[in-house]
Order: sequence, then C-alpha cells, then structure tokens
Amino acid sequence: MNNTHPPSAPETEASPEAAQSSARIASLVKRLDRPLVLVGMMGVGKSTIGRKLASTLGLPFTDADDAIVEAAKMPIADMFDQFGEASFRDGERRVIARLLERGLCVIATGGGAFVQPDTAELILAKGLPIWLDSDLETLVERVGRNSKRPLLRGGNVRDIVTRMKAEREPFYAKARFKVMSDTGPHNATVTRILEGLEQCL
Repeated sequence: MNNTHPPSAPETEASPEAAQSSARIASLVKRLDRPLVLVGMMGVGKSTIGRKLASTLGLPFTDADDAIVEAAKMPIADMFDQFGEASFRDGERRVIARLLERGLCVIATGGGAFVQPDTAELILAKGLPIWLDSDLETLVERVGRNSKRPLLRGGNVRDIVTRMKAEREPFYAKARFKVMSDTGPHNATVTRILEGLEQCL
C-alpha cells in the first residue's frame, strides 16, 4: 500500500486579503501626483511613521532634517548656535524645495518647517502635506528624551512644548488632513494615513 501523499500546494500564493491590500496600495500610488510631506510637532513621530508609510507605498523616504545636516556638514544645534534660526530656516526651505522636485516620495519635515510662510507655500504648491498630531503628554514624554533640540534648551520642556503646540497648530491645520500619531502600533497610524489619502485623492 502506498502511503505517500501528493505534494502540498506551494505557499507562495497571496491570501485574498493580501492581494486586496496590494491592489489598494497600487491604486493609491497610481493616483498620487506629488510627494507626501509629513508636518507636525517635534516628537510626533514624523520620521518613524514616514519610513513605515514609504515602505508600505513602495516609495523613497527622506528625513528633511537629515538632508539639511548632510548639506551643511554640521548638526542642526550647531547651525542654530553659529548662524541663528533665520539662517537655518532659509537653508531648510532650500533643501525642502530640492526634495519636492524628486518626484513621488515621502518627506518628513522638521517641526518648524511648515510654520515658515515661504516653506509652507512650497509644500502646499508641490506636495501633499499631512499633519501628524499627538496629545500633549505624549509629546512632552517623547521630546524630553532628546536634550539636543535647540528650541528646548534653557527652559521647562512642558512649558515650551505647550506654548509651541498652541502657536503652531493653526499653521499645521493648513495641511490636507490630520492623523493622530499616538502610542499605539505604527501600522495603525499608517492605516489612518492611507484612509485619509483615499478620501482626498
């Protein structure tokens, strides 16, 4: 008696859910005609979420602050100390302008970029800005881990973040839509971004 069993089917075939998700992503990317630009407060997770979003969409990712550091060959804190914030903002605008010309991609900006009128105008004209937001407690906890942030030096972190958040939110509100970036899984935040994109494209 032959007890051999027929070989099992290869497990490379995607599940219906995975196939549907892939088709959804492909359709979404096809409708994009400009870079996705994440804006929002420092500590909100723009770089982390941006990388995950870019990977999900199959697009390149760039952290604008990293690109600024690479162009200037010095840390951002040193730029603030040696040349002042106005000079830094001018360089930030020029770097973001170059990034926006690279075609479809995901860009994470620094917390103050979208607050600058010229930079915001560029992003609104050539990108699709998405506001990532978090509650105050989450932001204070996150930014308190990094003592090198130039705008947080010399003061109480909670007071500075509270004031800054109130001042900047009207500027961030010019983005196409807002997504909360909380302490939950990054995938959940990315899913909310995808849902927002599907509604606005």
